[in-house]
Amino acid sequence: MLSKSAQAYWAANVRLLILCLVIWFVVSFGAGILFAGPLNGIHLGGYKLGFWFAQQGSIYVFVALIFFYAWRMGKLDREFDVHED
Repeated sequence: MLSKSAQAYWAANVRLLILCLVIWFVVSFGAGILFAGPLNGIHLGGYKLGFWFAQQGSIYVFVALIFFYAWRMGKLDREFDVHED
């Protein structure tokens, strides 16, 4: 059996993963495919915004998600005293 602290840590970890996956889905599938039509009415650097998200923007968001996840997991590790210092 897991202790209450371990269960809380795991629940926080799962919530963070779900948040990152939802953002990933919305940006990659939503902005790149589902909402591409309305977004194509906006231009960014000479390119339609839907195309830009499908080709470039999603990559930037994914890299930002990696840094966000690492930063947030560091905070969670310290909060639950499982950090590696």
